[in-house]
Amino acid sequence: MTTALSAIFVFMLVIVVHEFGHFITAKMVGIKVHEFSIGMGPKLFHKKGEETDYYLRAFPIGGYVRMEGEDESSDDPRSFNKKPAWARILVVAAGAIMNFILAIVVFTIVAYNTGTPTTVIDEVIKDSPAYEVGIKTGDKIIRINNIETKNWKSIVKEISNSDSKKDMNITVIRNSKNVDFVLRPKYDEESKKVIIGIVPKSEKSFISSVKNGFETTGTVLGLMFQFLRMLFRGQVKSDDLSGPIGVIYTVGEAAKYGFINVLYLLGFISVNLGFFNLLPIPALDGSRILFLLIELFRGKPMNPEKEGFVHFIGFVLLLALMVFVTYSDIVRFQLFRR
Repeated sequence: MTTALSAIFVFMLVIVVHEFGHFITAKMVGIKVHEFSIGMGPKLFHKKGEETDYYLRAFPIGGYVRMEGEDESSDDPRSFNKKPAWARILVVAAGAIMNFILAIVVFTIVAYNTGTPTTVIDEVIKDSPAYEVGIKTGDKIIRINNIETKNWKSIVKEISNSDSKKDMNITVIRNSKNVDFVLRPKYDEESKKVIIGIVPKSEKSFISSVKNGFETTGTVLGLMFQFLRMLFRGQVKSDDLSGPIGVIYTVGEAAKYGFINVLYLLGFISVNLGFFNLLPIPALDGSRILFLLIELFRGKPMNPEKEGFVHFIGFVLLLALMVFVTYSDIVRFQLFRR
């Protein structure tokens, strides 16, 4: 039960944050918002505001904000289509921006709770290459192979890129003095990585945690671009794609290993949603931004009927993709097995 609730919480939170981005930005630029809805299907809860109806619906698979003049012509001065192109771009992009902000906040919380790895050694694994040459707890690594190591990430990078058949030069600070070591790293069969056998000391610093939040969000974005390149090269299998069911299942599994794992996955999913929505695919926010940018440079809007047709085709294709990945998720996770 707890895992199911965690999964629903994560999935709904990234949707709420995304739609809230559209909603609050629309309000800020003076657009009339008729409906703010979380979920799809029959309504479970309804609250009528001054000019906006708020809904919670039965199926936690999406959400939407319905604005005046967004999908139809309107003479209302507060309608979406009466606002300048820059304001509409801001409203459309706000959902993804909020997802990125959520990810930064979540990764910052994770970093603060787990601590940010430093360049100071907290533990040297017995009989490891580092142990054998005399590297000790408390040593601060400042250089590897004459390359300055400013943080733990740079240490990991240098060790990972090293050759287990060649010596490695490491310089540490010990008792305010530089001490040099030469060791031969080893290839670990279990992790499939080159290691030297050290564990970093972690510190709980708000500033370093915030920095880590930005860095981790950037790293996940980099992975998204890498996935996109692999997709275009045909290197992605259908099993690598996942829909709402797969996401909920994965979050449920992560919940078994603790709240921090759920938080990390929340940040990862939030970046995914923001990135995917900004792709220039018809019916997605990225496509709407592309049309608005064209309008901004042309000085006049695109033909609404043609644009609407493009978005409709995109919506049908996305719906077909959703059906496919949902079916794949059901088969993969054997959700209806006897």
